[in-house]
Amino acid sequence: MLGLRVVLDTNVLVSGLAYPGSVPGRIVTAWRQGSLEVVLSRYILDELVRVLPRLPRIRMTPAEIRDLADSFMFLADVVEPEGTQDATLRDPADQPVLLTLSAAKADYLITGDKDLLALANQYPILTPSEFWARHGA
Repeated sequence: MLGLRVVLDTNVLVSGLAYPGSVPGRIVTAWRQGSLEVVLSRYILDELVRVLPRLPRIRMTPAEIRDLADSFMFLADVVEPEGTQDATLRDPADQPVLLTLSAAKADYLITGDKDLLALANQYPILTPSEFWARHGA
């Protein structure tokens, strides 16, 4: 896994934080232990800050969630989404995530988003389980 550069979509971060023993949790742990280089964008971090308070399993105040997102900025390479938008992406709200992959020049985008996964034949997009099966410990 060392040397791999990946973009983690918000759903992977949220699942990994809420369920540390899950596959997304193992991916987040691998990142936090330095076994994986993660690339994020402010868009993904802002989405994380919006989504986490909705989960009763996450017992953090809004300030703690913002601090967590801020700490991720030091652990991850943060890029601005850039590139050409893909007109075949079904959900326009996913464009910034796909453009984060483009800007990051990452090996993979790891996501559970079905609209992004529908483009896996055009881009290096994997589910957390697919990624872990290929590269996990």
